[in-house]
Amino acid sequence: MPSGRQVFHFGPIQGTNNIGEFLAIVHGLALMKQKGISMPIYSDSKTAQTWVRNRKAKTTLERTPETAEALDLVARAEAWLRQNPVSVPIEKWDTDNWGEIPADFGRK
Repeated sequence: MPSGRQVFHFGPIQGTNNIGEFLAIVHGLALMKQKGISMPIYSDSKTAQTWVRNRKAKTTLERTPETAEALDLVARAEAWLRQNPVSVPIEKWDTDNWGEIPADFGRK
């Protein structure tokens, strides 16, 4: 949102950083579609951006009881992407010029 306020937060779940970044982008896309908002989404993950563009997460995360929730969410996100056109730009966050992306919660 233009205000910079957090509009959703989820987790933690057992997965990978790339899965988290992918899910964040897809959930952002779904929220913007639901609310009729059109604005760029920024991510510092080239991998997650590629997965969204390809509508497929190429994760090698093994399915275990601990990772099942994350992998089920990935499957749901992939299905959403197949059924919904991506109509907003997904931009690379310019960490060098803008600092760490707020979505990383200061963990880098």
